[in-house]
Amino acid sequence: MLHKTAKNYSPVSEDEYLIDSPSFWKWSRLAYVTKNHGQTVPDKDFCYIDVGTLDNVHQRLAAEENHVSAKDAPSRARKIVRVGDVLYSTVRPYLHNICIVDREFSRMPIASTAFCVMQPNESVLLNKFLFYWLLTPEFDRYSNGDPSKGALYPAIGEKDLLRGVIPIPSIEEQSLIVEKIDGAFSALDTIDSLQAKYSDNLSALKAKLIDAAIQGKLTEQLPEDGTAEELYQQIQVEKQALIKEGKIKKERPLPEIRDEEIPFDIPQNWKWCRIGEIFSVGTGMTPLTSERKYYEKGQIPWVTSSLTSNRYIKYTDTFISEFALETTTLKLHPVHTLVIAMYGEGKTRGQISELLIPATTNQACATLDSIVYNQATVDFVYHFFTLNYERLRSKAAGSNQPNLNLGKIKETMIPLPPVKEQERIVERFECFISALGS
Repeated sequence: MLHKTAKNYSPVSEDEYLIDSPSFWKWSRLAYVTKNHGQTVPDKDFCYIDVGTLDNVHQRLAAEENHVSAKDAPSRARKIVRVGDVLYSTVRPYLHNICIVDREFSRMPIASTAFCVMQPNESVLLNKFLFYWLLTPEFDRYSNGDPSKGALYPAIGEKDLLRGVIPIPSIEEQSLIVEKIDGAFSALDTIDSLQAKYSDNLSALKAKLIDAAIQGKLTEQLPEDGTAEELYQQIQVEKQALIKEGKIKKERPLPEIRDEEIPFDIPQNWKWCRIGEIFSVGTGMTPLTSERKYYEKGQIPWVTSSLTSNRYIKYTDTFISEFALETTTLKLHPVHTLVIAMYGEGKTRGQISELLIPATTNQACATLDSIVYNQATVDFVYHFFTLNYERLRSKAAGSNQPNLNLGKIKETMIPLPPVKEQERIVERFECFISALGS
C-alpha cells in the first residue's frame, strides 16, 4: 500500500529523525506508509470538503455537509476520499487544517486539491496516530520550514509533504499513545466548554471544574490503577486494626447507599462510599476557661471554626497545655487532618481546611483523620467538600443558628476513585485553577 511516488524517495537517515525515540521504533517517510485514492471529475451532486469548511480549532469536519452540484463544481474539487482518511492542507500548513474523515456522507465526498489525502497502511499505522503526529511542533517545523514556498501564501507541495518522516511504534503502542492523547484532549474540551460558559463567573467555573473532576470527566481511567474497591477494603482492614488497638472507637455501621441516593454515574472502577467509612470522624471540645491548668504554659495549638476560612491552618491564636490534653477528651490531630466547621457566624458553617500543624480543636469543628493516609485522598476530599459547601450547609438543623453534626458529616456520600486517579484529578484540577489565576 505504498504511495505511487514512494519509489522516488530515499530511505530515512538518522539525521532526519525529528524527535528522540526508543531504539525499537522504526522511522518511515509518509509516502511509505500511506496512499491516496486518486482524483475524479464530479459528474453528479457531491459533498465538497474544502479547506474553508474545516474546523481548524478542533481539527474536525464541519457538522454540515457542503452539497455542490456537478455543474457548479470548483476546479479544485478533485480528490477522492474515504472514511478513515487523514486530510492535511498543504496551503498555509501552520493553520492546522487537518482532520480525519470520520463519517459517511449522503453523497460522494470529494476533497479540494489543497489537501493531501492519506490512507494509512493499517497493518503498521493507525490513522489517529498519524493525525496526532501531523499536529506536533516537530512536524510543524518541517512542513512550515524549507519545503514551504511563499512568504505571504506559504504552502508545501504534496511530494515534499510525503517526504516527511514519522516514528512508527508497534500498533499496540500506538493504540496506547492515542488513548492517552484522546483522554487529554477530552479533558481540555471539557475545560474549554466550561470556561466559555462561565467566563464571567470564576467561582461558578471553579465549581463546575470540581464537579467535572469528581465525576471522572477530567481524567482517563487506566486499568493499571486498580479499583477504588481495593482501596476501600484496605481502609476497612486498617480500621479494624486501629479499633483492636484501641486507637479509634468502634461505631455503629453507617446506612448502606441506596440507588436512589446516587446523584450521578461514576467510572466503573470508582466506588460510592460514605465519609465515615474512609475517615475517622470526630470533634473536639473547649476546656473550662476557669481552670488555669488547661491553658497555663500551653504550647499545643487549639483550633476554632473561625480558622476554617483558610485553605490551610498553619497557626492558632490559642494554645492548651499538656495537662488539658491528658485530662480531657481532646485529641491531638496529625498534620493533614481535614477540619470542617459545623457551626459559626456568617459563612463559617461548612467551610473546610487542612491542618499543617498538629492541633486540637473545639466542639464546633469536625475532624477527618486519615485511616490510610495519602495526600491525594486528602486533597480530593477537600475539593469535594468545597464543591458541596452549600449542600452541606443545607443539612444543618436549628432555627436561630443552624448547626451541622457529626452524623451528617459521616453519612456524606462521596465518589471514590483509585489513588492514582485521585492524583491525576487533583494535579489536573489545580493546574487548571492556577491557569485561571485563582
